[in-house]
Amino acid sequence: MALSNNSLQANGYATYDLFKELSHVNTENNIAELKSEFHTLPIDDYAKNCNRYRKYSRAVIFPNSLHIEWLPNYQVDGEQKSEYYQGAFNSEYTGDYRSFHPLSDSIKLNPLLNEIIRFDFQQTFWNDRDLILPVHAGIHFVKLLVNQPDEYAVASPNHLHQDGESFTFAHLITRSNVIGGNNVIADPRAAGKLPEEISDDLILESFDLTETLQSYGVCDDKVSHYVSGVAKGSEDKPGERSVILIDFLPTVVSPIV
Repeated sequence: MALSNNSLQANGYATYDLFKELSHVNTENNIAELKSEFHTLPIDDYAKNCNRYRKYSRAVIFPNSLHIEWLPNYQVDGEQKSEYYQGAFNSEYTGDYRSFHPLSDSIKLNPLLNEIIRFDFQQTFWNDRDLILPVHAGIHFVKLLVNQPDEYAVASPNHLHQDGESFTFAHLITRSNVIGGNNVIADPRAAGKLPEEISDDLILESFDLTETLQSYGVCDDKVSHYVSGVAKGSEDKPGERSVILIDFLPTVVSPIV
């Protein structure tokens, strides 16, 4: 189901309200289960001082049937892990694999999560060769959590960037008592810089995701993107911004020599 006003191909990005688009599966139980998974996120081992928590798992989606198969985890020192690699696209981990705790088996069966993956994929565009084989999907659950007024939580990388995957989609799950978390979409030439370091003409749009399942998607080679860090708001409770990130990458077949 493609969006009627999808600007992803024309402009390199699109914003939309997934709560409305997937109203047929947006049951309270589905959303509550997604939120419960965020309560289980461990600290990001690669950013223990950044107040960032995450899990990550991989799947493949078959273009013709939209069937999803979750890929297996692997064990590192007796723990289940799932690897993520961005090559040179993340300046904080250039050329490094990162091993994250995987999503729970139960959340992989969540009907809403699976429909989100399918819906996102239907917004993407590929050449015919890419669609012969399954397309890889990376599913990230990322939480920025601040408990004290002097704390600050940031995403990675903490500047305008491109991810290295063909497409990336972001879906807000929770935004509670936070200041910040502003999204910026910009020209690819802005990658590596903060929004305040570039001219206004390079910024395509700036917006906040405020409600559950407010979303955006980007075509990686057409734009750069950024989310600012968050601080605790004025209420007497932790500040939290939780999102589901989904990226897509074609299966690459090496030539036979």
